[in-house]
Amino acid sequence: LLVPAAPRAAQTVTIRMRGDARGAHVGFDPVGLRLRPGDTVRWLNVDPGNAHTATAYHPANFDRPRRIPAAAQPWDSDYLLDKESFAVTLTVEGIYDYFCAPHEHAGMVGRLIVGDPAADSWIDAPGAVGDLPEAALAAFPTVAAIMDRGVVPGQGWA
Repeated sequence: LLVPAAPRAAQTVTIRMRGDARGAHVGFDPVGLRLRPGDTVRWLNVDPGNAHTATAYHPANFDRPRRIPAAAQPWDSDYLLDKESFAVTLTVEGIYDYFCAPHEHAGMVGRLIVGDPAADSWIDAPGAVGDLPEAALAAFPTVAAIMDRGVVPGQGWA
């Protein structure tokens, strides 16, 4: 007799907003994360030298290209100071790209995959790539890396 596994309760995961002592290196840690629908993501600023945001790529946010599922609601944390946090619960399956508004040009971006990334992915949407800084485009972890590992740590953080 096979007994179905009990469904996993939704979880809350924390992504740290980091920066070095001089403010020369900033980033999200982890930079890539796989989640299940209903999970909550909490961004926590642990950088005493910089304010950061967690902002979904969406035209509603600074007229940025949409890089979240079409049915998903965009978010913008506004500026978070050291030890401040912001959370969002993600229920729509797909790929979510986000950025830090003041540090996008420095490559401070992240990628979340909720459930099945093929479900309503932004990747096939016209104009989805948009006009992103080269540093931002280079900093996104690949979908394959996130699917394979589940978590992709931020670069340069111990």
